[in-house]
Amino acid sequence: MIAITRLSKLYRMGDTEIRALDGIDFAVRRGEFVAIVGPSGSGKSTLMNIIGLLDAPDEGTYMLDGEDVSHMSDSRLAALRNRKIGFVFQSFNLLKSMSAEENVRVPLVYRGMRARQADEIARGMLARLGLEGREKHTPSQLSGGQQQRVAIARALAGSPDILLADEPTGSLDSKTSAEIMAMFKALNEQGQTIVLITHNPELAREAGRVVTISDGRLFEEAVPA
Repeated sequence: MIAITRLSKLYRMGDTEIRALDGIDFAVRRGEFVAIVGPSGSGKSTLMNIIGLLDAPDEGTYMLDGEDVSHMSDSRLAALRNRKIGFVFQSFNLLKSMSAEENVRVPLVYRGMRARQADEIARGMLARLGLEGREKHTPSQLSGGQQQRVAIARALAGSPDILLADEPTGSLDSKTSAEIMAMFKALNEQGQTIVLITHNPELAREAGRVVTISDGRLFEEAVPA
């Protein structure tokens, strides 16, 4: 699904060149649950942006499902991103004036889907994630865990090949975090490919494979005990 080879990302600060990513190799098979763990400044956010087609590498190649996306135009990347990748963020990124159902259906309508079909998919996805009866609630009427479930429903509604989760439990308490991670594991058991970005090693161990990043290099891979 993901095949990254000798990939680097460079930034310049005055006369200084900073390698946010330094010649990394990284692969994810279809159906895997992989966690990328590292502290702030390690390069994990830069890697996430490249995996998510939000940024492009300066060196190396990135093959996504057999297609070289390393130097695609912004418009082609946007179309591919919309079709292939679902995003889940720490801050939920829900539209506050819209209901849970509307938050899930909006991206589907933007894709050109008919409103009735988008409504059916949104309601079905919310029910799948345990939010039946909450469809008309706005984010302010939902708990943090429920808001994150809405965000996951929105990410999954378009049937993405990859679910890319960036610190998805960072603003949740420990009990709710455990519930969200259990949900990710259940989704993975159903065949969903998931890449989790986190600074929390204990959270990372919930994945099927852990990759550690430091100073722009992947230097350790481990299967959790």
